[in-house]
Amino acid sequence: MKDTILVTGATGYIGGRLVPLLLEKGYSVRCFTRNTNRLLGMGWSKAEFIQGDALNPESLKDVFTGITVAYYLIHSMGQAKKGNFHSQDIEAARNFSVAAKKAGVQRIIYLSGLGSDADHLSEHLKSRHITGDTLRESGIPVTEFRAAQIIGAGSISFEMIRYLVERLPVMIAPKWVSTKSQPIAVDNVLQYLSAAIETPDSIGKVIEIGSQDTITYKGLLLLYAKLRGLKRRIIVVPVLTPELSARWVHLVTPISKTMAIPLISGMRNKVVVTDNIARIIFPTIKPMSCKEAIQKAIEHNKTNSLPTIWSSSIASSNLPSNQEQDTEQSWRTYAQKEGMFIESRSMVFNTNADTAFSIIQCIGGAKGWFYANTLWKIRGFWDKLMGGVGLLRGRRCDTTLRVGDPLDVWRVEELEPNRLLCLRAEMQLPGKAWLVYKVNELEDSNLGNTDSENQDSGSPRVIVEQTAYFEPKGLKGLIYWYSLVPAHCFMFTGMLTEIKKQAEASKR
Repeated sequence: MKDTILVTGATGYIGGRLVPLLLEKGYSVRCFTRNTNRLLGMGWSKAEFIQGDALNPESLKDVFTGITVAYYLIHSMGQAKKGNFHSQDIEAARNFSVAAKKAGVQRIIYLSGLGSDADHLSEHLKSRHITGDTLRESGIPVTEFRAAQIIGAGSISFEMIRYLVERLPVMIAPKWVSTKSQPIAVDNVLQYLSAAIETPDSIGKVIEIGSQDTITYKGLLLLYAKLRGLKRRIIVVPVLTPELSARWVHLVTPISKTMAIPLISGMRNKVVVTDNIARIIFPTIKPMSCKEAIQKAIEHNKTNSLPTIWSSSIASSNLPSNQEQDTEQSWRTYAQKEGMFIESRSMVFNTNADTAFSIIQCIGGAKGWFYANTLWKIRGFWDKLMGGVGLLRGRRCDTTLRVGDPLDVWRVEELEPNRLLCLRAEMQLPGKAWLVYKVNELEDSNLGNTDSENQDSGSPRVIVEQTAYFEPKGLKGLIYWYSLVPAHCFMFTGMLTEIKKQAEASKR
């Protein structure tokens, strides 16, 4: 058995993809997160979950036991109050590295941002570099990979490009779109990160990584448009401030203003690879071109399926602190991440996975939708009037489902018995929608800080997560989502509550 590796940021875009890659390579993986509930649906049965917060030194005491290598993938951008992510980044890095040093950790592998320190870096990029310096102050050797925009389906950089190009035939852009950059495909980033563990020459190095070619931000937008067969025009003006640009991005994309401001501010800096260290240390890794990276991301989106990143990148900090520690409570999160609106609920069922899933897969058809059936019927009737399929299709079988089955206004897209049911909406919508149920057995070893005193060791318990995803199309999509938020508050909560009630009654 190989060493146990610590991965922070396991609910994030990179961390959520790195963990299964390390598991495939035979490593034992310990995931450190602010809310272990967010990891229960990942299917990482061989990974260990531990709950804590890098901003809370007390929660770091037992994190590093038996750890020699730790991945630091924590970033406060979009989470810190009033955009003060810089100070939080430094505090988190200092707490983490000091605790790691005391525990005898031998290496830290850190993903940072590309850019020259002499180039008056934006606050975002400067914070990334200072975070690396803070980690090094502990005396632990740090392998720091510096990357520009990460191109992949679900990455915030790619989603901003995608939504701007898809929604705007004419774009008003700041002069910084002419700044050169060297993006990198997410697959290549993961190659570098995972290879670093077994590459001694990378220890203590700052390694710049990028694609085969350099390109301007304007070039990225036009390249995406070309690959999608879209005619787009970009008008560059000298008067747009980062604040105004961020407000515009937030208006036409699902990216929040607090996330957009640091991203857009960073566009003023030239972010290109300045040496060949990566090629020397990792000669077998061949970075994709920008065209290849964008094309691969586009093809991924064309599958019309639900990528794992959309269900794993909800920031665990979205959960109220009083709910992070208690799996007995149900919890609800709202997020707008990676081009998707996400509304998630979770409840603990006092039953086993087989019983819980048997109730879930009876959803729809003659039995209805567990709660507020009248509203579901009205929605189906309206869909029929608009030329959609309506609710009359019902379902193939009242008690079982299989992939491809029609289910009223939905279709079964993914199905894993006793674990996962993913429904894709086929109703008339200004966008794309999914409804996903995940069932995971609760095990003390995977719950980190969960208080087990009140648990009956002889009684099976599962956590059932219900998540609605919506990818809006244009302004109509945004209006549609926000108009339904009040109804979702009681409809989806009522559905999950009734499923819990029936599952626990069935057990008895």
